[in-house]
Amino acid sequence: MEKRMDIKAIEPNAYKAMSGMEQYIRSSKLPPLLREMIKIRASQINGCAYCIDMHTQEALKLGESQRRIFALSAWKESPLFTEEERAVLQLTEEVTLISKSALSDETYNKAIKFFGENEVAQIIMQVIIINSWNRWTISTNQIFEPAS
Repeated sequence: MEKRMDIKAIEPNAYKAMSGMEQYIRSSKLPPLLREMIKIRASQINGCAYCIDMHTQEALKLGESQRRIFALSAWKESPLFTEEERAVLQLTEEVTLISKSALSDETYNKAIKFFGENEVAQIIMQVIIINSWNRWTISTNQIFEPAS
């Protein structure tokens, strides 16, 4: 795979806008590990190796266990995730795959029950942001350097 254009260099204002969204979500109430779980799961669904690598490394630095990261792609069958995390992961999947069936009332209401409207808005925005980064990275063939 050969890297394509560098949008950051060609369209610096686009990168600046995306970075602004990233700054917004970092200043939200969402715990950093929860943000990383969202990023990893959406990136798995989208097949973004660059983002999976980046966000698993970040999650490990934040103290997430390898076991939970390994189980993230099969979270529905895993006992390692709390009900709150399951609500977030289901919401992440439904918003990432929005063209298939939209965000269900059941998933939305469960997330509201655990987090309230403000945090659910932030969760949805985190999903939107990582999906945007995934599309940017995949369409431009961004390449990551595997750990030695």
